[in-house]
This record gives sequence, C-alpha cells and structure tokens, in this order.
Amino acid sequence: MKARSATVGDLEAVFRNLSMRMSNEYVAAGKDSKAVYDNLMMDLKEGRAHALVENDTTVAIIAWHEHAGAADTLFSARDDFFTAKTVRFCKRHIRQIQALTGNMAIHSRSWLDRAEVVRWFRIIGYVERGRENGAHLFELPPSD
Repeated sequence: MKARSATVGDLEAVFRNLSMRMSNEYVAAGKDSKAVYDNLMMDLKEGRAHALVENDTTVAIIAWHEHAGAADTLFSARDDFFTAKTVRFCKRHIRQIQALTGNMAIHSRSWLDRAEVVRWFRIIGYVERGRENGAHLFELPPSD
C-alpha cells in the first residue's frame, strides 16, 4: 500500500464503491454521503487529502484540517481497505500526516460502537479521549 496526494478521480472511485460501514458511520454522524464527499473535496482542493492505494486501486481517502489546536481527520473507504495489512500501513502513514501538520495532535472520531474500531485506533497509537457530540474522540498525541 502507498499514499499519495488525492485527486478528484480517487475521491470518485472510493464513493462509487463506498463501504457500507462508512455509509453507516456517516448516517450515525448525522451526515449523508454527499456532505462527506463535499467536505473531502474541499480538503482535497486545499492539498490536505491523501489517496491510499493498493495495487493501483484507490481504496481510501484520508483528509485533515486544523481545528482548535489539533488536526481533525475525515476518512472514507471501500470494503477492501479494511484488513490487518492496512492497519499496519496506517500506523506509519498517520505519523506522516502529523508531520505535515507541524506535529499537532491528530483527532479522529467514530460515531458507531464497534470494538474493532477502538482496537484499530489503539494499534495505530491513538488514545480514547471520551465522547464529543455523540462520537468517540480518539487522539494521536504529538510525537516526541
């Protein structure tokens, strides 16, 4: 797997085959897929979105923006993204994003109560910081 700057084509490819678990996450957050697509597009146009690519297929998009002293993430993926191999890749890649933000804390959220999501964030290095607006808030502290 590799990461590169995302393109509009990458975003379209992910949303054409959007994972049901991502659709469910958006609904739980009170958003529809179109609103998430538009937010990702805005971050993409500002140069703050990466495509995660496996064997020349874009399997996910991660974007970030600064808010309240941290970098908030926005994520979308296809079903074929969710494997043990991608978790290992994301552990390295999120630190690269963190470096791009000047070593800010990274905040990620999940609106669904799924044990594997909590485990995934812990493996990557996040710490659960409680709930915020109905979501589980996870924080990746700045690196030392």
